[in-house]
Amino acid sequence: MLHDLTLEGYGTRLVPLDESHAAGLAAFVDDRIWAGMTTPTPQGVDAMRSWITTAQAQPGRLSFAVLDQATGAVRGSTSYYDLEPHVGRVEIGNTFYAPVWWGTTNNPACKYLLLRHAFEELGLVRVAFRADVLNTRSVAAIERLGAVREGVLRRHRLRTDGTRSDSVYLSILAEEWPAARDGLLARLA
Repeated sequence: MLHDLTLEGYGTRLVPLDESHAAGLAAFVDDRIWAGMTTPTPQGVDAMRSWITTAQAQPGRLSFAVLDQATGAVRGSTSYYDLEPHVGRVEIGNTFYAPVWWGTTNNPACKYLLLRHAFEELGLVRVAFRADVLNTRSVAAIERLGAVREGVLRRHRLRTDGTRSDSVYLSILAEEWPAARDGLLARLA
């Protein structure tokens, strides 16, 4: 979905993802960055443009470029997807960052901005996350956000090599948001 939502704070700026971000993303995306995704690794700027166009076309998905708030440099991308405001839920995912941003406040800042908007602006009651069961780095990062592990959907997705993947599902509910928010703010302080 095309959108005009911009969120910023804590050194991070989330802007609508568009083709102008393709070169910045293509500069660091490789198979290691793309591990756990269900589409082939976009190799080069043209492939990244195509990936961006596909992301923009998906109903219920608001894709963002993650930028450095001061310099505008591209740090990565993340999305809301399966947004269903009438049901009160959304998932956050399709997230990847340049390795230089791994282990920094970048991911907590992005997730804080997205979660705050989901719970405090959109009034949603559930924000979910999922990751390939083999992507232990991502699962651990989601748990550090304050998300509760709900379970594993077996053979849920198809990997790019044709094998089946199990997905770990985690979520934060509206009543859990204050504690998760406080934890994220402490990490960002």
